[in-house]
Amino acid sequence: MLCYKNKAMIQFTIDKHVEEIYYTGSLAIYLKTLTTKLNGGTKMSKKIIALCLALVMALSMTACSAPAQTAEPEQTAEPATKASTAETPTADALPVIGSAIQYDPNVPINDGKDIEVELWFWSGAANLFQSLADKYTAIHPNVTITLVENPWDDYFTKLPLALQGNDGPAIFNVHNSKHDLLIDYMAPYDIPVEDMEADFVGVSGHLVDGKVYYTDYGLMTATMYYNTDMWAAAGLTEADIPTTWDEFREVAKKLTIRDENGDLVQAGFSYNGGIQGDVLGMQYQYGQNLFNEDGTASINNEAMKKVITRLHDMYVVDGVCDYSFGNNSGDNFGQGLVAMYLGWGFMTGVFNNNFPDTHYDCFEIPTVDPSNTYAYHRYNGESTFGINKNAPADQQAVAQDIVRFFLANDSIQKEFCTQNAVFPMKISLQSDADLLAVPSIKVLAKHIDRYIWPGPMPSTLEDNMKIALEEIFYNGKDIDTALADCEAAINEDLATLDFESREPLYKYAK
Repeated sequence: MLCYKNKAMIQFTIDKHVEEIYYTGSLAIYLKTLTTKLNGGTKMSKKIIALCLALVMALSMTACSAPAQTAEPEQTAEPATKASTAETPTADALPVIGSAIQYDPNVPINDGKDIEVELWFWSGAANLFQSLADKYTAIHPNVTITLVENPWDDYFTKLPLALQGNDGPAIFNVHNSKHDLLIDYMAPYDIPVEDMEADFVGVSGHLVDGKVYYTDYGLMTATMYYNTDMWAAAGLTEADIPTTWDEFREVAKKLTIRDENGDLVQAGFSYNGGIQGDVLGMQYQYGQNLFNEDGTASINNEAMKKVITRLHDMYVVDGVCDYSFGNNSGDNFGQGLVAMYLGWGFMTGVFNNNFPDTHYDCFEIPTVDPSNTYAYHRYNGESTFGINKNAPADQQAVAQDIVRFFLANDSIQKEFCTQNAVFPMKISLQSDADLLAVPSIKVLAKHIDRYIWPGPMPSTLEDNMKIALEEIFYNGKDIDTALADCEAAINEDLATLDFESREPLYKYAK
């Protein structure tokens, strides 16, 4: 039996550090602190460790309802290593987590034998991957996860090369825009499709031969950011938030300020610097797909002409902005020169980090007719992990287990969605109050199933659309000619590529 002194000290330490567990989710850090407190840095008995681990894991795995972390976790430069103070728990020590996809932390990994796997990811969120690795290795101290970080521009060059042999990373970060580049090197998840679809939205759009190789844990799409100070100064209230493009144009005019000479001081809405990525999602609002059944692109159509005409008229008819008023509408918004800006979710981090004094909120992109909208826009996702099919079998098994741990754990999913400002695709988190407090996330909740992933669109679409819009907006080229040239150039490129649209997998596909 444990002596009274040990039991009392354990309870004291657990009470003292419960807040750290809930807010940091760092089991490894907690156990290290616990060991130091109880034993002056010496090794604890196996019986005490087992008790502490059981109590701590019971708390940490139910922490998904805790308030979101307000400060960015400290990034660690060193790769995650085995937890030195934890023992493998007994069979009934820790609770199984998850809903349809479940994870049992009591099952030994690799028969308890030491094993090392590499996890590759691109720069920008090292703390998230360190946190995941720390939590996993705290449960399975025989596993070492070596984190390898690469810049975004290098990642998708180096990764395919590394995956060609059996010494590449066992598990790696995936972005759905690079689907075609990576899918041939990936092993399917050993999780039934029906379990994936029970827990996550949008799984069907990623099925390959009826199997799941990855899906999206978070959705990112176009969101309208607006300056709340400018909004109030114009006498606008929450009741004035537009849901249609006609309403939007009227609001934009009210937010536009020109001086006595007619020179623009404050733009009501600006897309200077490029809107080609957003335009490519707007024609869905008219029920028009981007791709035809034969795989060719549909750009030169009436829907796209209406989208571009409306945007152009906001400048030349409504006067809400001038094409000479700054060359980057995102920066101009952050600098307080633009009242409304159409940007994707990642701009939340840009504004918070680079323009902390700018007060803003978000509303959903307007549509032509909210009561009859085929889709609001297209989306890209922050995706789940890929498993290297060429990795040794024992490493693949560990990678599969890490993926299951990631998918089943709401707390980790929430951490990833919060930092990346993406709407959670996991159904259990879609009403989470902390996530819905993020402006660019909350506005997507109502119509989350009305966004389309068209597939990993080849760069030729945005490249040629950018050329077309510059010709129309800046050089006076007529819309019909510009779109005809744009479509022809895109289809010439598509003829040389192995691209297949994922639009038919959309829930409301036409």
